[in-house]
Amino acid sequence: MRIDFISDIVCPWCAIGLYSLEAAAARIPGLQLHLHFQPFELNPDMGPEGQDIEEHLAQKYGAGPAQLAGTRQAIRERGAALGFDFRSEARSRIYNTRDGHRLLHWVEETFGAVQQRTLKVALLKAYFTEGRNVSDRAVLLDIAVAAGLPEADSRALLDSDRYDADVAAAEAHVHRQGIHAVPAIVINQRHLIQGGQSVEVFEQLLRQVMAEPV
Repeated sequence: MRIDFISDIVCPWCAIGLYSLEAAAARIPGLQLHLHFQPFELNPDMGPEGQDIEEHLAQKYGAGPAQLAGTRQAIRERGAALGFDFRSEARSRIYNTRDGHRLLHWVEETFGAVQQRTLKVALLKAYFTEGRNVSDRAVLLDIAVAAGLPEADSRALLDSDRYDADVAAAEAHVHRQGIHAVPAIVINQRHLIQGGQSVEVFEQLLRQVMAEPV
């Protein structure tokens, strides 16, 4: 089953959505997901210094401290149930992610979808668990190498603007499809599911798609 997983590296619900989707698939005998991660920048115009995350969320969503605290707790609990460790105390800023998406595009094209997933999860953990600056090219290089990618090639990619136009084109395509929030999951290039759904909801939807006539 082909899955186009449209998401950003600094989106907590994207991590939850990915882990929930994979947990749901594991409940269905014989189902294999062929994951393809498509880019979506939550903060395409953000500078390299990023922004204080509390300030950012308050400005973007009008959320007060109590609401933000409740959301953080819900995210931590959802993550823990899925085996993903969200540590809100580790991250104080949010960043632009264009270079991370360029890396992901290159990895799929050069090494394949399995290696792309390995890097995607490494990037999510680097930001949400370790609180690292995923807009910093030195940090991205370290993550890439730790994920098994060749250092010289990763450095050359990050030091260039390769795939910048490809990422921009992919994001424009997503927007033309009417997708303006993530995660967005497209199954077999036909069925759209949005949001960090529960394992049970994903399982039901996957079974429905599998039951459809080819």
